Amino acid sequence: MDKSKGADTSATATFLKGQVRAALIEQRLAMPDRLARADLLQRVMRIWLVGRPDTVIGAYWPIKGEFDPLPALYRWSEASGDGDMRRIGLPVADRATGLLRFRVWYPGCEMELDAYDIPKPKDTDEFQPRLLVVPCLGFGPGGVRLGYGGGFFDRTLSALEPRPYTVGVSYTHGFLPFLRTSAVDRPLDALLTEDGVMYERT
Repeated sequence: MDKSKGADTSATATFLKGQVRAALIEQRLAMPDRLARADLLQRVMRIWLVGRPDTVIGAYWPIKGEFDPLPALYRWSEASGDGDMRRIGLPVADRATGLLRFRVWYPGCEMELDAYDIPKPKDTDEFQPRLLVVPCLGFGPGGVRLGYGGGFFDRTLSALEPRPYTVGVSYTHGFLPFLRTSAVDRPLDALLTEDGVMYERT
């Protein structure tokens, strides 16, 4: 096998994925009805969470027009019953390891910027989530996710034991019917959009 051809193919695939990522971010930021779509996705997420047994959920701080899952998660946390302490966490990116750690978040908690200038909770307890809400720039059949290319979520999922249940959230414009997994991808267990539950592993 000609190794140079393999390298060229890989470089081309990386370039094309970069083009797709840039286009999806631009489309998402330009959606005139993004707030209405976000409201619909909030409802889908709240209903979906009702059937989940998890009490510790990791999420993310929204950037670049991403859906904000925190209002739905805060309502979920307020619905905890006696002895059912529900906690929400936000990721802290570790540049040295390329992994994410999760610290408790609640409305009004003190925040600071992480190594990538994304807000994170300051000096709150660290914990391991049992369910992880994952932002999707794009998504494909069978729980395939397209992120920003940094690999943080995939590496973190590989390192966590037990592996948390993963639910991706995205607007429907991000559906990529020909998207397939690579060797390092970790398919999602479920995928929610403003149109409802698009995928759930059985």
